[in-house]
Amino acid sequence: MNPQRFRTRLAGILIILATGVQAFPADIPRPSPATQQDPAAQEGMKQAIQHYFRGQATGDASHMRQAFLPSAHIESVRDGKFTSLSLDEFCALFKGKVAADEASRVRSIDFVDASGNAGTARVTLNYGALVITDYFLLLKVGDEWRIANKISYFDRKVVERAG
Repeated sequence: MNPQRFRTRLAGILIILATGVQAFPADIPRPSPATQQDPAAQEGMKQAIQHYFRGQATGDASHMRQAFLPSAHIESVRDGKFTSLSLDEFCALFKGKVAADEASRVRSIDFVDASGNAGTARVTLNYGALVITDYFLLLKVGDEWRIANKISYFDRKVVERAG
């Protein structure tokens, strides 16, 4: 999907969410949130995310391959530029080197949500002057949850310098 088409679709979804317009006819029954929260599914999704976190922490691409489906796409707009990477291109960024500031980096799972074999999650990577928010779409394939796609938001914080 080209970037303009993606933005147009995203804008439409955001308008629907912001205005409270029902995206589905009222007569179609939808499961309540309580029925969507399967603890086993949540744990499976968290395991996939932990592989992702280990890959981030160690620089080891093999953890990324455990976290993601082979067909996954990793997309973002960073410094005004749209980027779309295949899993192979994403894994090539990990050279097995631990970041110098790894001890101060904080990674957290903000939420996970599942319906059957499909789910979503948001995580935050706090790297000091850079905070990354990742949104994942996850699928349960066989007995294992994997990340199907990832989009990211990069927030550069202004760091005050003493002195």
